[in-house]
Formats: sequence, C-alpha cells, structure tokens
Amino acid sequence: MELSLIISGLALTLTLFNALTIRVVKNTSSEVAHSVSVLIPMRNEEENVTDCINSIISQVGLKQFEIITLNDHSEDETANLLAKFPNIKNLDGKPLPDGWLGKSWACQQLADASSSDYLVFIDADVRLSNNAIASAISKMEKWDFISPYPRQIADGFIQRLFQPLLQWSWLASVPLIIGQKLRVKSMAVANGQFLVIKKSAYLKSGGHESIKSEVLDDMMLARQLLSFGFSGGVAEGSQVASCQMYKTAAALVNGYRKSLWNAFGSLIGTFLAIVILLLSSVAPFIAALFGSKIGLVSFVLIVLSRVISSIRTGSIPNTALLHPLAIIFLITLILYSWIGKLTNTLTWRDRKLS
Repeated sequence: MELSLIISGLALTLTLFNALTIRVVKNTSSEVAHSVSVLIPMRNEEENVTDCINSIISQVGLKQFEIITLNDHSEDETANLLAKFPNIKNLDGKPLPDGWLGKSWACQQLADASSSDYLVFIDADVRLSNNAIASAISKMEKWDFISPYPRQIADGFIQRLFQPLLQWSWLASVPLIIGQKLRVKSMAVANGQFLVIKKSAYLKSGGHESIKSEVLDDMMLARQLLSFGFSGGVAEGSQVASCQMYKTAAALVNGYRKSLWNAFGSLIGTFLAIVILLLSSVAPFIAALFGSKIGLVSFVLIVLSRVISSIRTGSIPNTALLHPLAIIFLITLILYSWIGKLTNTLTWRDRKLS
C-alpha cells in the first residue's frame, strides 16, 4: 500500500501543479491580423454541420479568415447541409490512398487548400464561443501550435463516468509546463478537436503526411512538430470550446477501442500503465474497504486529483468517488482495443484500421 500512496500522492501533486500553471484560453476580446483558415473534416456529420458552421461564422476578432470544409464521402445529408452555406469553401474528399487513415488524409487535403498564416483544425462536434479562435491564437504568444482542450459534454451514466478521465489522464501524469518548455516529445499533449498551428511550422514538419498512418494523429502531430524544434502544447479551453464526442455508450466504446491499444506505445507500456492504474486507483479502494488506513488515504488523494481535474476543465466532479469503477472500465476498454488490434478487426467511420 505504500507504493499506492506514493503514486496517488504524485498524481494529486501533478494535477494541482498543472491546474495552477496550464495556459488558459479565455473568452475575451482579441484581434488577430494574420490570415486564418478554419479547417473542418466531415464524414457523415449531418447532426453537426449546421451548429458547427454557425459557431465558426460567428467568430470575432479575425480580420482575415476563411472556412474550408471537406465532405469525406458522406452517405447522409452532410453535403446538402454544407451547400446551404455559400460563403464557405467546400471540398469533396479524394479517394483514400494506401497507407493513410481517413482523418489525417482529410486534414492534409484541407491544409493543402489553405494559403493562410494559421491553420485551425476543428472537429465537426465542437462548438466555439465567439472569441475562441482569436483568443487561442493570441494565447500562443511565441508558440508555434496550441491545442485548447474543449470542455467534454457527457450525457448518460457511462459517459459521465468515463469522459472525465480524458483530461485527468494527462493532468495527473505529465508536468505540462516542464514538458512544454523543454519540448519533450514524450510529454506532448494535444487534441485534434481544436488545434491551431502556424502554417509554416505545419509545412516544415511534414504536416499530416508525416503521421498519415497514426491512429492518435493529434498526439503524433504534436510530437512531430516538437521534433522539428517547434514549440507548443495543450491549453485549458473549456471557456471557449465544448465537444460532445459520443452520444451513446456504444459509440463511446467503439470510439476508444480504435485507439487505446496505441495510447501507451507498446504491449509493455500498456502492461505498465495498467499496473499503475490498478495500484493508484483500484487497490487503495479495496484496501480501504478492508480497514487499511493507508489505502483510505491513497483513495482520498486520487479522488481529490479527479475533483481538481474536473473543476479545472469546466466539468462537474460528481463521479469522482466512482473513480475506481471508471478505471476498471478503462482497463477493460484497453484490453478490448488490444484484442481488436491483434485480430485486425478495428474499424472507424466504416473504414478498417490496419
């Protein structure tokens, strides 16, 4: 139990440190003189087209900006809904080349169609406040890229239980400001839901072509940028952006299944991560039930880290006490993802992942 106490204490310390030092993108007035292209890949997004585009059209503080969308062979009403916005540039996606994953190929086509100084990649399920893009670019300062992490909207028990782990996982494990200052690739954190990159840095680092087969395209693109000497990282973006990734528990399972096998680098990395998760988040709870005072303290520490993470990222910490259950669900999803990888049965958006 002493090891569990150390790991839980470290997780709480890192969460508090990051909560106090992370860059925060606020919904305040800013002006950006540089040209900006907002790039949105869309594949079967009929539920999101209208609200997403409207939230981007409403952006203020951008003196030169364009919206470019890409209809990636949608089979629903996406194309018809996009046609209702005559002032945006819409591309029809080209066939997927060998060796590429769908989203990276869509993003590369969008970037190729832009001649602006800044590229702003937005997922269709993201909604922005009026000052989101201008504030994010202003907050970059000397950075070459920034990833304002949206507030994650969760409906239903499974989503509310699991989705808060998304931000907690990096707030509790990575000293963000240190990794950003030293440009440590292994500490890179980014979210493709809302990602701003200087076009010059994007081109010099190879763009999405350099990570074309990576299922965690956002994280790997951030690492690629760092490896070329560029600077940047994650920021707290809950005040300017929100995202509802999944509307059902089944969609959540399928969504995480496609990528969790790659979240820890290898089978050995996955095994170590599972051990750490069990020691920090499940074992203390079980030990506390059997009367262990150290187990109780460890459990309290890890729950506090969840509470701080939720408050910092704009969500309600109402499932923090269920953290052990959330971790058991996470481990189950990791194993399920690895089964899919080893049996070559992973798919996403009706496309098989190799």
